[in-house]
Amino acid sequence: MIASIAIVVGFKNSIKQKVAGFAADLQIISFDNNNSLEEKPLDTTRAFVKKLYRFKNIKHIQFSAHKGGVLKTNDQIQGIVLKGVDENYDWSFLKKNLTNGRLPELHNGQPDYDVLISKTMAEKLGIRTGDPIRVWFVNQNKAGARGRKFTVTGIYDTGMEEFDNSVLVGDLDVVVKLNNWEKNQAGSVELLLKDPKLMQETEETIYRKIPFDLDIVSSRELYPQIYNWLDLLDMNVVVILLLLMLVAGINMISTLLILIIERTSMVGLLKALGATNQVIGKIFLIRSSYIVLQGMFWGNVVGLAFYFIQSRFKVLPLDPESYYVNYVPVELNFGHYILLNTGVLILSLLIMYLPTWYINRILPSKALRYE
Repeated sequence: MIASIAIVVGFKNSIKQKVAGFAADLQIISFDNNNSLEEKPLDTTRAFVKKLYRFKNIKHIQFSAHKGGVLKTNDQIQGIVLKGVDENYDWSFLKKNLTNGRLPELHNGQPDYDVLISKTMAEKLGIRTGDPIRVWFVNQNKAGARGRKFTVTGIYDTGMEEFDNSVLVGDLDVVVKLNNWEKNQAGSVELLLKDPKLMQETEETIYRKIPFDLDIVSSRELYPQIYNWLDLLDMNVVVILLLLMLVAGINMISTLLILIIERTSMVGLLKALGATNQVIGKIFLIRSSYIVLQGMFWGNVVGLAFYFIQSRFKVLPLDPESYYVNYVPVELNFGHYILLNTGVLILSLLIMYLPTWYINRILPSKALRYE
């Protein structure tokens, strides 16, 4: 049970961190019904941006913009999305997933043509760090394509196909220039939260405070297929815990019945001496409770040992193409741990009341006769 909860919680949080690392927890965008990659610009100097720092749950604010294009090599082409970020961008996620090279060095006001490319695209197109690449962009309001030459400074690998198959990470000023925007404009304001569990509450609070021509979307709304898949894991945990508890309950009932049957003569003798069914039942409950506590102790030892070994050494691998991570992530919340142990102990004691009803059927005359 400890292993099941630790794996599912760790897996869910690991995937959510990957999504938030690329798309942020919340994004403020211009209100627009257009679902294409061509974003409507918003002014980053507006008063509402400064007011965002007043919200307690906001950890970091950064600006970004996206531009669709085509990456062309000598013999191949690849559709891409250039994500432009500003010099205030939080690189911690990409830095952790950087497999080769370095991060781009961005300078405010001066377009920088250094980009990060995913390991998936680099292997597919035969690109290495330091290589020049050419990407063609089409403006929405102008005919013809505009080519830009970039230099690959680093290669990242998140294991998330939604990002690794198409996203280049570069300078926001490049996207601003390609879109003919003003210097202080961006496609979105990205918000990183201190506590992602309060995402919905924070989103609703900010939505009531931002101007009418802006909208706010969460990573859950941007990638509902990922979050819906993660929500299904909660049901898996419930089913696993119920099955484990059912098996454990059957074992405990069997153990207690064996104890009572083996001590049938003792039960008959105690009844002959005047002991009630409740008193005799308590004797067996105390004995079986000791067995349960002993089993829980060793179960905790094994479960916690698995958690610390996997957390430290990552001995159990996974296929990143199927699970988005290359090892089994584990995370154990202290509250979950205490709740699990308390719940198991209470349910075990309740289940063990069932076999004690057999004591009521034991007659002293028959039990002592066949001693």
